[in-house]
Amino acid sequence: MGQRTPLYDLHLALGAKMVDFGGWDMPLHYGSQVEEHHQVRRDCGVFDVSHMTVIDVTGPQAREWLRHLLANDVDRLHGCGRALYSAMLNERGGVVDDMIVYRTETGYRLVVNAATRDQDMAWMQAQLGDYPVQLQERSELAMLAIQGPHARQKIAELVTQSRGTLIRQLKPFEGQADGDWFIARTGYTGEDGLEIVLPADQAPGFFNDLVGAGISPIGLGARDTLRLEAGMNLYGQDIHQDVSPLAANMAWSIAWEPAERNFIGRGALEAELATGVQSKLVGLVLEERGVLRAHQVVRIANVGEGEITSGSFSPTLSKSIALARVPTATADRAEVEIRGKWYPVRVVKPTFVRHGKTLI
Repeated sequence: MGQRTPLYDLHLALGAKMVDFGGWDMPLHYGSQVEEHHQVRRDCGVFDVSHMTVIDVTGPQAREWLRHLLANDVDRLHGCGRALYSAMLNERGGVVDDMIVYRTETGYRLVVNAATRDQDMAWMQAQLGDYPVQLQERSELAMLAIQGPHARQKIAELVTQSRGTLIRQLKPFEGQADGDWFIARTGYTGEDGLEIVLPADQAPGFFNDLVGAGISPIGLGARDTLRLEAGMNLYGQDIHQDVSPLAANMAWSIAWEPAERNFIGRGALEAELATGVQSKLVGLVLEERGVLRAHQVVRIANVGEGEITSGSFSPTLSKSIALARVPTATADRAEVEIRGKWYPVRVVKPTFVRHGKTLI
C-alpha cells in the first residue's frame, strides 16, 4: 500500500482505477483517459496533485541561498506572488529536479515533484551550509489543479468573493494567498488554469463541490498525454541527474546574468557550451499507424542515433508523438524502431499543442 492523499476515498467512490505513482496510490483515470484529456483541452477538469511536495523557504538569506541553489535567478521575481520555473542542478550540471518557485510575503515557496521528495530534501539540506535558512515541508496541505480554457471562470464562480476576485486578477505564473488558501495560475497541461494549495481537511469538500458543479475529475493518464502534447518534461524520463538542461530544451530557464552569480552546476554548463552541446530534445510525429514509446531507438541518416524519452498517442492530434533526445545535428526527418521495423517520423519543435492550438 502506497501513500494516500486526502482525496483517496473520493477517488474510489468516483470509480477511479488506482495505480502506484512514485510511492503514492493515485487515480490513473475514472473511466476514459481519452475523454478526460479532451475535457481539459475543451473545457476544464480537476486533478488531485496533493502528492506534490510544497516547501517554504524562509530566513534572512533565503534569497541568497536560492540564487546559489537554482539555475534560474529568484531576483527575476520582481514582486510578491511572482513565480518562475527552474532546475536544481548537481555539480555536473545534471538535473536534480525541476520546480516552480513563488515569492511570498515571508520568503519563497517551492513546489517540487512527488517521486523526488526524499532526494530533493536531502540535496537541499546538504547545500544549506552556513546559510541562515529554514526549510519547512508543508505536508499538512493538499493541492488541486483545475486546468482548461474555462477553469478560471468556473472556479471564480464557486469560491468566496475575495477568492473569485483574486482568480480573475491573477496573471500567468503568479500565486497569491487568500486566508489559508494559496491560489496560483500555473499548470502542467499547456492550458490556462489554477493550482490551489489548501488545508488537507478542506480538500475533500472542495473537490466534491467541483465535481458537483460538473467539473470532471482527471487522472494521471490524461495528465501525462496533456503534458506530452505541451512539450513539458517529466522528471525521471525526459530529465534526470545525468541530463543537462541544455540537452533538455530548458536553456531558457538558466539565468546567466549576472555573471558573478555562481549557481551550482554553472561551471559544468559553461564547459558544455564551450565544447558544444552534443544532443537536444526534439518532438517526433509518427505519420503512420503505430505507437511511439520511451526507449525506442531513433535513427538519423548520416548523423547517428538517439532515443525516445516519452511517447504516446496524442488524443488532440490523433497521431503518435514523442519527445526524443537526439544528436544536435538532427534535422527534420528520422526513423524509429518499433518491434524490429523502422518507421519514418517527422522531427518538430518539442511543443505540439498549447492553449488548444496545434503547433506542428
